Amino acid sequence: MELPRRSRGDELLPPGSLAALRQRLRERRSGHDLTTVIACAFDHRTRMLPFIYADMRMAPAGVRSIGSAMADAGFEKTRIVLQQWNPRFRPAHMRLDGRIPDLFLVSSMQLHTAACRQLIRDACSIDAARRPLIIAGGPKAIYEPWDVFSADPRDPWAADVAITGEEFVLLALIEALLDFKSPAEPLRQAFLRARDEGALDGLPGLVYARTDHRGAAVELVDTGVQRLVADLDELPHPVLGYGLLEPPSRTTTLGARALPPESVRRLSPIGSIVLTFGCKFACPYCPIPAYNQRQHRAKSGARVADEFTRLYQTYGIRKYFGADDNFFDDKARTLDIVETLARTEIDGLPLRKRIRWGTEVTVHDTLRLRDHLRNVRRAGVRSLWLGVEDMTATLVKKGQSVSKTTEALGLLREYGICPMPMMMHHDQQPLISRGERPYGLLNQIRLLRRAGAVSMQVLMLVPATGSKLYSGTYTSGMAYESVAGRRVEPHMLGGNYVIASHHPKPWRKQFNILLAYAYFYNPLRFAKVLVAPRTRLYLADAVWQVLGMWGLALTVRRTLGWAARLRFGRIRRLNAPPVSALPMRGPAPASVADHALPGTPATPRSAPLREREESRGPSLALPILAMS
Repeated sequence: MELPRRSRGDELLPPGSLAALRQRLRERRSGHDLTTVIACAFDHRTRMLPFIYADMRMAPAGVRSIGSAMADAGFEKTRIVLQQWNPRFRPAHMRLDGRIPDLFLVSSMQLHTAACRQLIRDACSIDAARRPLIIAGGPKAIYEPWDVFSADPRDPWAADVAITGEEFVLLALIEALLDFKSPAEPLRQAFLRARDEGALDGLPGLVYARTDHRGAAVELVDTGVQRLVADLDELPHPVLGYGLLEPPSRTTTLGARALPPESVRRLSPIGSIVLTFGCKFACPYCPIPAYNQRQHRAKSGARVADEFTRLYQTYGIRKYFGADDNFFDDKARTLDIVETLARTEIDGLPLRKRIRWGTEVTVHDTLRLRDHLRNVRRAGVRSLWLGVEDMTATLVKKGQSVSKTTEALGLLREYGICPMPMMMHHDQQPLISRGERPYGLLNQIRLLRRAGAVSMQVLMLVPATGSKLYSGTYTSGMAYESVAGRRVEPHMLGGNYVIASHHPKPWRKQFNILLAYAYFYNPLRFAKVLVAPRTRLYLADAVWQVLGMWGLALTVRRTLGWAARLRFGRIRRLNAPPVSALPMRGPAPASVADHALPGTPATPRSAPLREREESRGPSLALPILAMS
């Protein structure tokens, strides 16, 4: 189920809203010495293709953007902990500025749900009188906010609040809580009072729990879909977030100080940067258009140039990945960025001599910008990931075809840009097909390789939260509950595991993915690239062959056992999507919760929060924050 759309004309915040909010918070910081720890949840079982290397060597944009927002709003005592680098970190042991933080924020994707829950559980073990406000955010909280609240009254771990939006929602929540907070009062106590008096119900983008006298959640209140920041130039500068990173450690505690600037490039040689949000295509398996309220948002070329310049001069980072949904989506905004970058100089040299970056595009839009690809290259672009999915457009139609895809890859190769196609495997696609139509998976990969593809991504179609197909994947009986007694776990949702299929022999689909990777990444092809290079991209090609073979070894090790289970074990299927076990409602009694899936229990009778029992003890519900 897609996220509902706000009323037309009400999707976006008024211009200047985020900048004004940060300014108001800066003016109030002297009276509130808040400390914040932001944790990025990470499940190390997800380490395989196509995420290998970047998963450990690129500090994620989501937690950094939240850290930047906190620092820019005047809350400089903020630390960002990446579980990639700090696998033994325990919130119960954290101290910042010599004390337990006022806020503990957890950012998580669906893949990392187990790690997210463990972080929350551990934070809940802190004595209630000293416990930080725990806020959950990121893709996990955006699409499944109920999953950070325990429905078991005997085990009432939980986030105090889930944020289903972006930086503005977090800062607006903090501003609302400061209106309730007395100077000597913990921030969490201010949250509990604001929650119980209904003061948060008018702030879209939150989900919080109403609790009973024992602190167990009885229902969830959803304040609705967020309003979006339209002009991404209002976002805080990313240079701030890199200065808040926790150094890698095998201990459970925090270090005395953040990672020094001179060490950032060594640990995160790839930088992530936001340029645009949104995509005009409405693929049924993709939640992106609905999340963006069918809007396209972008930074100006001048702002992007300034970010590249300051990040290079401060930390020395030379390689970047753009966190775009479809960078070529809006031609005018794309040209503003690339033409500005093509003219920009850093320390006396053109930007392209200092910076190399890549991002995601589509075949259709690449051909639409064919006359501007030279400028794209001059802007520092060295790699473009193309959402091909299926060259024959059988799975989804995005203006691609066999001829158009090979033409797009050829154009990129001509201008010295590495083509990086992304494919999706599905039940109807065979491994090899006969005849002129290249429908088979290996047929298409062979064509893409000949057209100049430098890397390859092949993932199986799986249930994607927030997409049109999500509920139907379950109600049709396509999604698996368990195979040979092993349950499907969240870390398996990345597309490397066959966990949803009507194919009578799903184990073949699992092997097809491995064979496709092995066909593309192998020692013979690596040697051929070095001995008989076909293009000037041969060095990049060789590097990706090495990374691909390494990632393939990890992928085989993690998924081969699953393939055996698919071959010989019994498959148990689900007939309904996972929904909240707790009742959910909107801010008004008996109103519909925007983030609830069909089948979620509704509250039969809901009294306003200010009518809650006055005799209850302190709530055990805790806050976490996870941003994408």
